[in-house]
Formats: sequence, C-alpha cells, structure tokens
Amino acid sequence: MNDFLPLIQQIVNGLTLGSIYALIAIGYTMVYGIIGMINFAHGEIYMIGAYAGLIVITGLGTQAGYPLPLVLAAALILSVLITGCYGYVIERVAYRPLRGGPRLVPLISAIGMSIFLQNYVQIGQGARDVAVPVLISGGLEFKLDPAANFPVMVPYTGLIIIGVTLVLMVALTLFISRSRMGRACRACAQDMQMAQLLGIDTNRVISFTFVLGAMLAAVAGVLIGLHVGKINPYIGFIAGIKAFTAAVLGGIGSIPGAMLGGILLGLVETLASGYMPAEYKDIVAFGLLVLVLLFRPTGLLGKPEVEKV
Repeated sequence: MNDFLPLIQQIVNGLTLGSIYALIAIGYTMVYGIIGMINFAHGEIYMIGAYAGLIVITGLGTQAGYPLPLVLAAALILSVLITGCYGYVIERVAYRPLRGGPRLVPLISAIGMSIFLQNYVQIGQGARDVAVPVLISGGLEFKLDPAANFPVMVPYTGLIIIGVTLVLMVALTLFISRSRMGRACRACAQDMQMAQLLGIDTNRVISFTFVLGAMLAAVAGVLIGLHVGKINPYIGFIAGIKAFTAAVLGGIGSIPGAMLGGILLGLVETLASGYMPAEYKDIVAFGLLVLVLLFRPTGLLGKPEVEKV
C-alpha cells in the first residue's frame, strides 16, 4: 500500500492540473471546429482573467472583509465578463477582417495579438510575479494506510477546480446539445455555407464561440491563481501551449476530446514530474502527443475531415 500512496497523490495533482488545461483547451477546439483556425491569443485571455480575478480578490477579500463565497463569485463573474469582452474584440479585430484570406494571415494576426496583450499587461501590472491572497488553505487528508506516514492530501482549491470544471463541462455539453445557439454552433461546424443559407447568423455564432471560450479560460485563470498563489504576464503563453497540445491530443474540433486531452495531459505531466527529474515533464508530455499523432493523426476522439464537394 505504501508504494501506491505517492501515485494516488500524483493522480490527484494531475486531475487538478488537467482540469485547468481542459477549460482552456475548449476555447481552442471550439474556434477551430467552427472556422478552422487557431486562436493563439487564447492563452493571454486566460492570463487576463487571472489578473481580473486578482483585482477583485484583493479589493474585496483583504480590505472590506466580505464573505469568502461572495468574493469568489464576484471574482469569477467579473473576470468572465471582462475576458468575454476581450474575446469579442479579438474576433472582430484579429479574425473577422481576415477570415476570407489565406489561413496564414489570421494565424500571424493572432500571434501579434498574443504579443500585444502580453506586453499590455506587463506594462500595466509589471513583469514580476504577483502574489494572490490566500483565501482558501488546507485540504482533506486521507490515511489509506494507518501505518504509513504519507497521507494523501487533496487541497480545497484542487477540489474546487475539479468540481467547477465538472459542472462547467456538463453545462456546456447540455448547452451545445439542447440550446438553439448550441445547435447553430454545431451547424456552422458541420457546414458554414449551408448554415448561412438556412438563415443562421454565422458572424454572431463565431463571435459567441470566441466569447464563450474566453469565459471558460477566465474561470481557469481565477482558479489557478487561487491554487498556485501567484501569477505573472507570462503564464498565458505556457498554459496556452499546453492547452493547445491537449486539444490536439484529444482531437481538435471535438469538445469531449478537449476535455479528455486536458485531463490526460495533466496526469502525464504530473506523473512524469513525480517519478522523473522535473526537467523531463514537458518532454514526456509532448512525446505523448507525437506518439498519438503518429498512430492516430486526428487525435484520440477526433474525426477525419471529409472534403465537401
């Protein structure tokens, strides 16, 4: 039993990290599924959401003494609203004017937007790490073996991350499958031109996709700030690359694939860092991506594209 306790702890840590990757990866996969492009500014939206949450937490949590649930709810709501606006602006400025051109052009535009947002936050907030006030400390300890000195620790912030992610995944799945806008999103992903001929406002659907993905990334940003305890203007780049890897791993364009890819990448990365030198965790994570793409180029849950004639 003692040999399995560290493994269980790493699995708990991996599920927490993978939940964050999954929330960010959904934004990548939804945008790609509808317009076939990658929003490389999405990681910076996650970072901006973390800073927006920090501002609310600092103001309400440390000065006015408001109840903790109210502080967390206000941080999530405000960050979601702010990043939703950013997602809408990015679509209007960096994508819509270039949508009919070569695919390389909006890709370069998105990279430029990513650099702009990173430097914009760096100028306004500084380039150093910023501490997030500790609002939630401690966690649940499970002694699976009474004779062992290694209890399995599940931080409360980790439980919140996993719980919020599960709730959002279920809500998103129901929304996409049952709501009118969800059906419009699926129609646009299936055939954009036919959806437009049937009266669907495709521009509105695309803007909504950017906004929804940005909102989910904001939730991830606020939660990771609470969990790690510090943020900086560069967290979006690393998390964005990892989340994009998760989306490709699960099958880009597939929402369940983004969820699966995020969880799987988080588990692999955490297990690698726990049983190997920490420098090898990225090698193992991206090596897994290479292996999956070699044997299943569409990802784990992706479907091969069928050329429309």
